[in-house]
Amino acid sequence: MAKGKSWLREELIIAMNLYYKLPFGKLDQRTPIIVQVSQKLGRTPSSLAMKLLNLASFDTNLQARGISGLPGASKNDKSIWEEFHENWESLGDESEEKFQLLFDNSSPEIEIFQDTRALRRISATQTTNITESESTVKVRRGQNFFRQTVLANYEGRCSITGNPLSELLVASHILPWSKYKEHRLDPCNGICLSRTQDAAFDRGLITIDENYQLVLSSYLKNFLPEKTLEENFVNYCGNQIRLPERFQPNMDFLEHHRKEIFIG
Repeated sequence: MAKGKSWLREELIIAMNLYYKLPFGKLDQRTPIIVQVSQKLGRTPSSLAMKLLNLASFDTNLQARGISGLPGASKNDKSIWEEFHENWESLGDESEEKFQLLFDNSSPEIEIFQDTRALRRISATQTTNITESESTVKVRRGQNFFRQTVLANYEGRCSITGNPLSELLVASHILPWSKYKEHRLDPCNGICLSRTQDAAFDRGLITIDENYQLVLSSYLKNFLPEKTLEENFVNYCGNQIRLPERFQPNMDFLEHHRKEIFIG
C-alpha cells in the first residue's frame, strides 16, 4: 500500500476499536494484535501504531496524566473520535462488527500483559451463530467490545482485589445494562471486578463512595464474622479501588448506584 494513503472511515473505526482494547503502553508496532490487524487492513504495523498514537492525542484522560499522543492527527481522526464519544452504543457495536469481520466473524484473544509468571489475555468469545437472531448477535458484539475495553482499562485486574485471572473477571456495569441503553458500552460505566465482587456490586451489597473507596452494606455486615466475607470484602473495606489509566468510573453513575442500588 502506498505510503501516505488516506485512511478510510471503516479503517478508522477499526482502529478506534483496537485503541480502546489496548493500554497506552501497548500502542506499539510489535504488539501482536497490532501486527495482525495491520495485515488484515493491508497496512504496515508501524502505520497502524502511528494512527493509534494519533488518536491518543485526543484522549483527555491521558492528557490529565501528562501523556500526549502523536501529533499530526487528521480532521477525520478527530471526527471519528468525537463520534465515538457521542454515541458509544452505536459506534461500539459498529466497530466490533467490523473488527470481527476482519477475523471471520470472531474476536481474537488479545495478548495484553506479561509478567514473570504467565502471559495474560483478555479473552473473547465467538460471537456469531446462524441460529441466533440479529438482535442477539448485536448484543453479544456490544458485550464483547465492552468487556475487552474495560478489562484493558484496568490492566486485566479486579479493581478491588487485584485478581489477574481473566476467566474470573467481569466487566461490571455501574448503571444497569437493561435500563440505560445509551451507557451500555460507555467505558466510564464499567469497572473490572472478580465474579464474587461483581455479584455483590450488582445486588447492592457493596458500593464505591465519592473517594473511590469500597463501602459495605449493613446487610452484608449482618453476616459477620464470617471468614469468606472477611477475605473477599472486609479486608478491602475503606480501601480505594485500583483506578484505571483511562475512563475512570463516572461519579454521577456511582452516585446513582449508591442511592438507587446500594443497600445502605
